[in-house]
Amino acid sequence: MARDSCLARVTAGFAVGGAVGGAVGAVYGTYEAIRLSFFVYSSVSDLVSTTVPGVMKIRYIGQTTLGSAAVFGLFLGAGSLIHCGKSY
Repeated sequence: MARDSCLARVTAGFAVGGAVGGAVGAVYGTYEAIRLSFFVYSSVSDLVSTTVPGVMKIRYIGQTTLGSAAVFGLFLGAGSLIHCGKSY
């Protein structure tokens, strides 16, 4: 069995982390967009019942998805790099 190179392991770790993080971020972003869709805080700290436009909800879901994918990918890639030199 040929051993993978360190770069291949780190790349695979980043890809898997990005996929998992993207899925978690999409679910969480959708939940938050639905949950916070009817209330907006005004400048005087009062809860005002207004609707948030749909484009803002989609933008929030996208930001949450990409941010979560980047963080998960970074940490899984770093973990793969740490384990790269170890032999089991």
